[in-house]
Amino acid sequence: QVQLVESGGGLVQPGGSLRLSCAASGFIFSSTFMGWYRQAPGKQRELVATVTRTGTITYADSVKGRFTIYRDNARNTLHLQMNSLKPEDTAVYYCNAGGPSVGYWGQGTQVTVSS
Repeated sequence: QVQLVESGGGLVQPGGSLRLSCAASGFIFSSTFMGWYRQAPGKQRELVATVTRTGTITYADSVKGRFTIYRDNARNTLHLQMNSLKPEDTAVYYCNAGGPSVGYWGQGTQVTVSS
């Protein structure tokens, strides 16, 4: 069965960095549209970044220039490098495979940006 396991979240000060990872199994990772989404308390889940099977990348305007999404097809892993973190980046971050409408979700990892 499809499994997506996120890791790498935690507490970081404003301006700091974190790298999230999503270990994928149960499907052909290299052929699958992948993405990171996040949900802050009291808000709807929103797109952070996506990457197609051919490497086309999309970022939310709020993270452009600070976050980098990349995939390691050899290890079936999706990453999100987050730099210059801001308090408004605080949220649960979710890995998605196949798109938000019909795809699969991980359990989420908490990212808290606070001094």
